[in-house]
Amino acid sequence: MLGMLRSQVEVEVLTEGSRGLLGIGAENARVRLAEKAAPVPIPPPPAPAPAVAAAGPTPDQVGSECLLGMLQRMGFKASVEVLPGNDLAEAGQPEPLVLNITGDDLGALIGRRGETLRALQYLLRLMVSHRVKQWNDIIVDVENYRSRRSRSLESLAHRVADRVSKSGHAQALEPMPAYERRIVHIALRNHPHVTTQSVGEGERRKVTIVPKSR
Repeated sequence: MLGMLRSQVEVEVLTEGSRGLLGIGAENARVRLAEKAAPVPIPPPPAPAPAVAAAGPTPDQVGSECLLGMLQRMGFKASVEVLPGNDLAEAGQPEPLVLNITGDDLGALIGRRGETLRALQYLLRLMVSHRVKQWNDIIVDVENYRSRRSRSLESLAHRVADRVSKSGHAQALEPMPAYERRIVHIALRNHPHVTTQSVGEGERRKVTIVPKSR
């Protein structure tokens, strides 16, 4: 009557009916048919968003974390601040990352001629490079010692260069580590009247300022 397949209707039996006795008293079964509701299509799950690569740790964060850990293990109560390295950058080179240690009684971190500070810087560079998977130019400073030392060496170089220009006699500076000798060489490389030379061996190596006329 509905023109549907059995699978398209719900059948509710109202009365079972009866065969009767020898066909006498028989009753038909009574049922109610209802069209099945059409299935609601289930939308496919949304496509997962494209994975965004998590940003890797930055050298300044990793450097500060590692340096603070080293200082704590060494027994120093200090803080670390990230500073611009424009006054420590060589001409034409990108600025280094400067981690400046601040606190009280930090002279032991500098050491004789900055030896302890250079060793601390070397270890930190290795640790940070291992964490961020690339080499980074990191300078470790203590209470701006390197900046103050750099300005002092540049001033000394120009004063001695003026004396050498006037006297015509070469003059040697005190023995210095390689990075300090480089500061003197760079400070005087465009000087019109003097040039510089490194002489000596090992810890006794020093910069000699020589008049160009010689």
